Amino acid sequence: MTVVATPVRRRWAALAVLSASLLLVVIDITLLNVALPAISEDLRPGAVQLLWMVDVYALVVAGLLVTVSALGDRWGRKRMLITGFAVFGAASTAILWAHSPGAVIAVRALLGVGGAMIMPSTLSLIRTLFTDARERATALGVWAAMAAVGSALGPIVGGLLLERFSWQAAFLVNVPVMVVAIVAGVFLLPESRNPRPGRWDALGTVLSIAGMVALVYAIKRISEYGLADAASLVSLAVAVAGLGWFVARCLRRPDPLLEIRLLRRPSFSAGTITALTTEIAMAGMMLLLAQWMQLVQGYTPLETGVRLLPAALAALVVSPLAPSIATRVGARPVLAGGLVIVGLGLAVVAVNPTGYLPMAISLVLIGLGMGSLAIASAVIMAGAPPEKAGSAAAIEETSYEVGGALGVAVLGSIAAAVYRSGLPLDALAAQGVTGSAASTVRESIGGALTVASQAGSGVAGLARQAFTDSLAVTCAAGAVIALIAAVGVWLLTPRDLDLSSSQH
Repeated sequence: MTVVATPVRRRWAALAVLSASLLLVVIDITLLNVALPAISEDLRPGAVQLLWMVDVYALVVAGLLVTVSALGDRWGRKRMLITGFAVFGAASTAILWAHSPGAVIAVRALLGVGGAMIMPSTLSLIRTLFTDARERATALGVWAAMAAVGSALGPIVGGLLLERFSWQAAFLVNVPVMVVAIVAGVFLLPESRNPRPGRWDALGTVLSIAGMVALVYAIKRISEYGLADAASLVSLAVAVAGLGWFVARCLRRPDPLLEIRLLRRPSFSAGTITALTTEIAMAGMMLLLAQWMQLVQGYTPLETGVRLLPAALAALVVSPLAPSIATRVGARPVLAGGLVIVGLGLAVVAVNPTGYLPMAISLVLIGLGMGSLAIASAVIMAGAPPEKAGSAAAIEETSYEVGGALGVAVLGSIAAAVYRSGLPLDALAAQGVTGSAASTVRESIGGALTVASQAGSGVAGLARQAFTDSLAVTCAAGAVIALIAAVGVWLLTPRDLDLSSSQH
C-alpha cells in the first residue's frame, strides 16, 4: 500500500477538508428541493423534465460509485477527489449558462459525476489517513456528523439564498468552497492507491453502471407508477440481470472491480445494514415531514429548515462521541441501539403526529440514533484492508444511495396509499369536488390545496388530516423496519467486536 505517513496536525487538517467537502455535497443535494419552485417558475419545465432534474443526480452517482472508487484505487484517491472538486465547481459555474430545463438537467448530471468522485474518496482517504483504529473511528464520527448537518442545513441555506438572490445562487454557492477545497486538498492530503490493482474489468464496469442506474431508476418508477408499470418491470429486470452478473464476476475474479467478498464478514455486513436502514428511515421521514411542516402547518421553507435542525444538532453531538461510547459498552450495543433509538423516534410521530413538540422529540431521537452511523462507518472501513478502501467506501456509499431511493419509494408509496384512502370519493363529492379535481386532490396534498383554493376550506381540512394520518402510518412502518434491522444487526455483530483493531 503506497501511502505516506501523515503528521497528527496535518491528518486532522486533512479531515477538515474532507468533512467540509462532504458537507457541501450533502447540502447541495437538499438545496434543489428548496430551489425547485423558483426554477419551475422561471424555466417552466414539463412534468418529465422536472422529474429528471430531481432524479438525474442520484442516477449518475449510483451508476458511477463502483467504477469511480475502483479508478481511485488505481489512479490515486487524492487525484480522484481533487478532480471531483474541479468537476463539481465547474458544473456549479455552468449554471450561469443554463437557460433551459435541459441545460439544468445536464448541470445536475455533471454535479452527479463530481459527487460520485468526492463521496467515496473522502471515506477511502480517511481509511488510509488514520492508520490507528481508534483515531479513525473518531474521524469517521466527525464525517458522519457532517453528513447529518449537511442534510439539515440544505433547506436553511437554500431558503436564505432564495430570499435574497435568484435560484442560480443555490448552485453558485459551491464555487468558492470548491476552489478552497482544491487548494487545501493539494497541500494537505496525501496520495494513496492500491499498488497491485490487477487488470481492469471493462465488462464489470459496464455491468455495474447499467445495473445500478437500472436499479435506482426502477425503485423511483415503482414508487410513482407501481409494479404494473412496464418500464418499471423492464428496468428491474435489467438491474437484476446486470447486478447478478456483476456480483458473479466479482466473486470469481482474484482482482474484482468491487470486493464483494467483504460482505462475508458479519461485522462488515452489520455496518452496511445499519447504513442502509438508517438512510431508508431518514429519507422517507424527512421527505414527508418537510411537506407536513410547509403544507399542513404553513411554515415557509426557511422556517421548516430551522425546525428540522434538532436531528442534525443531536447527530452533531453524538456522532463524534459514538466511538468512545462503543469502546466502553461495545460496538454491538451502539450499532443495534442506534437503530432502536431511530425506531423509537419514528414511533413518537406514529403515536402523536400533531403539533411541533412531538416532531422535535422525534427528530432529537433520530439524531441520537444516527450516532450509530459513525460506528457503522468505522466497522465498514476497519473491516477492509487499506488497499481495498475504495471497495469498502463504494459499498457504504451505495448503501446510502439505495437506502435513500428505497426510503422514498417504499415509505413514500405507503404514505401515498394511506393519503388516498383518507380521501374517499364520496367525502370529496360531499365537498363539491368530483372528476379530475377529485383525482388531483387524491394525487398529492399540494394539488389538494390548489383545488381547495377554489372549492373551499373543507377540502383543505380533509387533505391535511389525510396527510397527517399518512405521516403517522409511514413513521410506524419506518419504526418497524428500524427495529427489525436492529435485531439483525445485533445477531450479525460479534459480541467481542473491538474498534481498536484494524480489521474484523
